[in-house]
Amino acid sequence: MRKAFLTLSLLFVFLLTYAQHLTPRQLFPGLFEAVQLTDIFPDNKLFVDATPKRSPELIMQDYTAQKDKPDFNLKQFVTDNFDIPGTHNDAFKSDISMGIRKHIDTLWQVLYRRHDTVSKYSSLLALPHDFIVPGGRFRETYYWDSYFTMLGLQESHKTQVIENMIDNFAYLIDTYGFIPNGTRTYYLTRSQPPFFSMMLDLLAKNNGEKVLVKYQPELLKEYAFWMEGAGKLKVGEAHRMVVRMPGGELLNRYWDDSDKPREESFKKDVDAAKTTQQKPGDFFRNIRAAAESGWDFSTRWFDSSDKLETIETTDIIPVDLNCLMYHLELSIARSYQLQGKGSQYKIYQNKALQRKKAIQKYSWSAGTGWFMDYNWKLNRITPHQTLAGVYALEFKIADAKQADIMAKALKTKFFKSGGLVTTFSRSGQQWDSPNAWAPLQYMAIDGLNKFKQNALAKSIAEAWIRTNIRVFEDTGKLMEKYNVLDTDVKAGGGEYPLQDGFGWTNGVLLNLLNHYQVDQL
Repeated sequence: MRKAFLTLSLLFVFLLTYAQHLTPRQLFPGLFEAVQLTDIFPDNKLFVDATPKRSPELIMQDYTAQKDKPDFNLKQFVTDNFDIPGTHNDAFKSDISMGIRKHIDTLWQVLYRRHDTVSKYSSLLALPHDFIVPGGRFRETYYWDSYFTMLGLQESHKTQVIENMIDNFAYLIDTYGFIPNGTRTYYLTRSQPPFFSMMLDLLAKNNGEKVLVKYQPELLKEYAFWMEGAGKLKVGEAHRMVVRMPGGELLNRYWDDSDKPREESFKKDVDAAKTTQQKPGDFFRNIRAAAESGWDFSTRWFDSSDKLETIETTDIIPVDLNCLMYHLELSIARSYQLQGKGSQYKIYQNKALQRKKAIQKYSWSAGTGWFMDYNWKLNRITPHQTLAGVYALEFKIADAKQADIMAKALKTKFFKSGGLVTTFSRSGQQWDSPNAWAPLQYMAIDGLNKFKQNALAKSIAEAWIRTNIRVFEDTGKLMEKYNVLDTDVKAGGGEYPLQDGFGWTNGVLLNLLNHYQVDQL
């Protein structure tokens, strides 16, 4: 009897937890599709971020009863039953005269969010500590954004905020087994570039390397998430995020556990699927996997035609992801070394060494003088040279000779008047030319400095600072991305309008301003 009671109790807890993590599409079947496939809101993310004013069951009862009536007004029904969010910085008006440093300092307050304000029926995932959001339409914590935001928080001596955000990520790992793309229920099928170990390096600058030991359980859980199923793979096979390469090596790819349209971009995905020859499930998974990469979207995920309908993200071994996994392996190794556990240290040190060799083997292109992505289905390097290759500099995967060659490519091919361009393709996608992004500028600059390419790093940093300052002086805003070719034109492309705020831009800019000690150039 006691055993049966415990079983029922566990089942109840499971069902309760499951119900709390249902996505808007699962909570509002029919109503969700009706809203997202019409144009009553300009952005599909508005509805999935809206907060129900009462229980989903009651809303659905009324929707079912009213939807077929001739005078039914869908938009009115939604606004009557949901609180529709605005952008985080709607009420904030910048003052250009106060200067860019003061502007960033003020933005930390504007982008600060309390952890205890999650509504019962919201798609938001609860967190134990306060946090910083990117800004604009991005109203929640995002994984890889947060690392670059932390670069600025560290410059602002906000160590406690950094530690709180890291504790939030540790909580997510402990609760869900991984760090989601963002803290929404509709993101629970994928992660983002694994920067958790890099965040610990930042915190260690203030708190010492003991943080690696403190968060070792979460480092190991994150590693287990990305490597799940690796032990059973044969050569040429893949499972979720892991691929067994032709030489028997293990490398990672991006993946999403869902093969349905993204809820936050539902109409765009449904419409895009009409243009592809792929099976809908395969297409949607490739779209979602690209979203996990953070590069949504770029021709780096397409075939040589550079068209979205050819997206093949799950066929690609991304160089940047595997550099991050290399750092994760080194961090775990170091956490064991600090505890005096030599055998475990050697295991993870060896994993890192084997991965480094594999990245060199599969991603270095002598022909282009660059680290490239690799198509494991076709057994060849992809045709797209992208700024993702600079991760091989940041993590010292490259050797000294390769670094010299890459520095020349950065100077002659990627470096434009406003900074480093992301790719050379003008596809209309936001992670392509002419756009540039703060995270990639930072990884390139920091990577070049690690190989004593200081002059080039300084030139890139100063160009990027000039771009940020010029746009700020024109608009009073710091943007999500910038046009570095036509510097008088705003960045564009992608699925949504240009966003301002902006967490990672603020973080990288403040880091560079302090490192290079410039305000006006």
